[in-house]
Amino acid sequence: MSARNNHANKAAARERLRAEREARAKKDRVRRQLVVGVSAVAVLAAAGGIGYAVVQANQPTAWETAADARTVTAPKNTEGENGTTVVVGKASAKKTLELYEDSRCPVCATFEQSVGSTVEKDVEAGKYKVKYVGATFIDDMDRGEGSKNALSALGAALDVSPEAFLKYKAALYSAQWHPEESEDKFAKDSYLLEVADTVPALKDNAAFRKHVEDGTFDAWAMKMSKAFDDSGVTGTPTLRMDGKTLTAQGSQNPPLTVEEFNAALTPVLGG
Repeated sequence: MSARNNHANKAAARERLRAEREARAKKDRVRRQLVVGVSAVAVLAAAGGIGYAVVQANQPTAWETAADARTVTAPKNTEGENGTTVVVGKASAKKTLELYEDSRCPVCATFEQSVGSTVEKDVEAGKYKVKYVGATFIDDMDRGEGSKNALSALGAALDVSPEAFLKYKAALYSAQWHPEESEDKFAKDSYLLEVADTVPALKDNAAFRKHVEDGTFDAWAMKMSKAFDDSGVTGTPTLRMDGKTLTAQGSQNPPLTVEEFNAALTPVLGG
């Protein structure tokens, strides 16, 4: 009896072990399937994320889209294809001073702070007109957007009036508002609008503000930038009259003082 019981007990124990092994094996299979499934999902998610990132990286930026725009909204007071000819001054003025500038250019700021008011007075007096050509190459050098954004905002000012354009340009280049070249402050609409509040014609001007915030003249700014690139001019500021580049006497540098400017300009004006 005890032998039979012992045999039965052993058989029952073996059955329990077999059942436990099968249960454990089943759990292991389920666990492996879950791990494989989760891993597959993770791989797909990672691949999808990478794919999405690659797609996004290959998407054109807003400025690249603006540069490729076929339809360009040009500001008022402009001429030529895409409105990239900007001439300010009296129609009776016989000479035209071509002025090539980049809004972020520190040397342009030096020129404007020193000579800008003289240029404005000469234009008002009818001594010559000013043809403005805006550049954006500093953005490419410093990986920014301020030159492009400021040029678009200048377009919004020009849309108000040529006088507002000149006053706003002077404000952007002023010692108070012009940032260091490495600081991309002009990339912020809020900063450009803050500067504009110092210009009476632009302060509280709802249409001007909307054009700046909506980027109405972004495509125009990019076409203007291309006009600079196509001009053959390689640096800013550059001043030209009658096809001649004006430089400070005895150097290849642009005139940066009123004295240097007048000395370079007078012979070309014929006075």
